[in-house]
Amino acid sequence: MPQLSRWRRMQIPVIAAAAYAAVRLIGPTLRTEFVGVHNAVQIRNQGEPAIGAFWHRCIFAAIWIWRNRGIVVLNTVNFDGQWTRRAIERLGFGTVQGSSSRGAIEGLTSMAKCLEGGHHVALTIDGPRGPRYVAKPGAVILARRTGKPISVFHITAKRGHTFRKSWDLFQVPYPFSRTVMVVAPPIRVPMDADSEAIKAKQAEVQTALERVRDVAESWFGLSEDERDRVRAEWSESVSLNAQKLNTDNPGAGAV
Repeated sequence: MPQLSRWRRMQIPVIAAAAYAAVRLIGPTLRTEFVGVHNAVQIRNQGEPAIGAFWHRCIFAAIWIWRNRGIVVLNTVNFDGQWTRRAIERLGFGTVQGSSSRGAIEGLTSMAKCLEGGHHVALTIDGPRGPRYVAKPGAVILARRTGKPISVFHITAKRGHTFRKSWDLFQVPYPFSRTVMVVAPPIRVPMDADSEAIKAKQAEVQTALERVRDVAESWFGLSEDERDRVRAEWSESVSLNAQKLNTDNPGAGAV
């Protein structure tokens, strides 16, 4: 753990309490629509844990929607990570320590053990410092090591405050805002994947992240007829993916 000044250490519980209070106050007022949610249901019906992957921008809404499920999150060891850990653990998440710059191998090893123990895990895949919207390889590494699927999603609010000077364009929804969460079909990485296959899967994850972001971020600018067309498109992709999963895994439960 990095050495922090006394002033910084005093700030940690105060900021953590404020962040927790903000999520608890705003979260219950949000009205969320789920597009492609059966992509997540497929994983549940397979009876296995998954690796959640999402952009740093939508952490606020994500921790509210996925609260109290025992999901284990990879958390940085710096100052921001320490107050964040306190806040999200109060919302029912587990945490392991690590980041792209400190303790990455140890953190991913701990997350692999969590997956093997039956726990879902999650990563802000462009965190903790960016560059924004560039997926790091942690999710693909975990998927190859454990054989567990990657579940990609994005959440955005119709009305919210975006911190324009932050590297991630962090968004905090306004109270009573409508939100939408878009979930992509699961991505699997063969446990015997070679370097070329890993590169291809990394590109697939990047593409899926960009797609769910684009759909979610444009959602509230669409007409209702356009949204219906998108819903139908995603329902079709869910159905096709379910057929593929059942072909690959004949004993799996149906969606």
